[in-house]
Amino acid sequence: MSELSIDAGRLLGRLHELGRIGRDAQGRLVRIAATDADKAGRDLLVAWMTGAGLDLAVDRIGNVFGIWTPQGAGGADPVMLGSHIDTVVNAGIYDGCYGVLAGIEVVETLRGAGLVPARPLVVAAFTNEEGARYAPDMMGSLVHAGGLDLGEALASVGTDGSVLGEELARIGYAGDREPGFLKPSAYVELHIEQGPVLEREGFPIGAVETLQGISWQRVTIEGTANHAGTTPMSMRRDAGHAAARVVTFLRDHVTASHAQSVATVGSLRLEPDVINVIPSRATFTVDLRDPDEGRLRDLEAALARHLEELAAQEGVRVSVERLVRFEPVVFDGAIVALVEEAAGRRGLRSRRMTSGAGHDAQMMARICSSAMIFVPSRDGISHNPREHTEPDELAAGANVLLDVASRLAGIG
Repeated sequence: MSELSIDAGRLLGRLHELGRIGRDAQGRLVRIAATDADKAGRDLLVAWMTGAGLDLAVDRIGNVFGIWTPQGAGGADPVMLGSHIDTVVNAGIYDGCYGVLAGIEVVETLRGAGLVPARPLVVAAFTNEEGARYAPDMMGSLVHAGGLDLGEALASVGTDGSVLGEELARIGYAGDREPGFLKPSAYVELHIEQGPVLEREGFPIGAVETLQGISWQRVTIEGTANHAGTTPMSMRRDAGHAAARVVTFLRDHVTASHAQSVATVGSLRLEPDVINVIPSRATFTVDLRDPDEGRLRDLEAALARHLEELAAQEGVRVSVERLVRFEPVVFDGAIVALVEEAAGRRGLRSRRMTSGAGHDAQMMARICSSAMIFVPSRDGISHNPREHTEPDELAAGANVLLDVASRLAGIG
């Protein structure tokens, strides 16, 4: 199989063509889930899938599947490859899209060589992976894996007040298949790293063996609004100051632990948001991650204790809403080993690693053997128009995916 290679020019051309869809007036890539831009991207993807000889299926949450069922393979559980094509605001062109388009490339390469797998091959594009419009993120794969009720997901209200189910119907991607109708034997997701490790250490391939657990919370601190000039510091119930204490606590606590934990306050709003008024309310998000479930729980507990102490010390009221909680994932060791072997046969150095970001593979691991393949991200940048991976690195990752998929599907 190592002598067979994907068509790098075709893959790169498609990445750039899809990357032109969803540009706003400022030239930013904004292909948010279930928007008109998402429809245009999906339409192009479907054209490529059908052009590759794949049978199209769309489920009720809008997940798009291109299915190749060779003669004699209809009774076997499929091997699924994929990711997503929705983006964040002002995105790069590789995140998610690379894995989906590389999956199509694998099918086209095998068919072009006259190779027939013993199992069906499926290329999946999952709905609302980014969560930029509807929560939670990785929604399509989570529904597919049975981790989120379909009705609840379709009723999700977006940041713009829209309802996901209505928007999927409007753009023509409210499918008729029930989520989970495909039961893969294995799922493999090729993705850019979105971090600096591979580039920094000089590895072209990452064999992803674990994925961090994720805990998202929304914290609200209520104090008292008052005049910024006439209220003594000792008499304030300042929600803004209390929020700042939480931010610094998280940074100091995680840094001192010397563990793999990370903590981020990515959204913070103060009310009444006036320069000369002490904030009466602070609302902010906390994103906690760790590849070890025990450490993640300890970090959550430390935050809870700090918030309790803070309320007493600052004279404020604190409430917490849990938004998302996903346990860490350990990927299938046999597939991880296949990734390493495939890289080695092609003369590519690889390292085992942990994914710091959430991915559809995280959800698919609930129902089938799963793993991921990473390629380097320049300067570790993603969710940004500066997102970049060199063409030869993109081709190398797709060739490793080709080899791994072939082995899993009974070729070679």
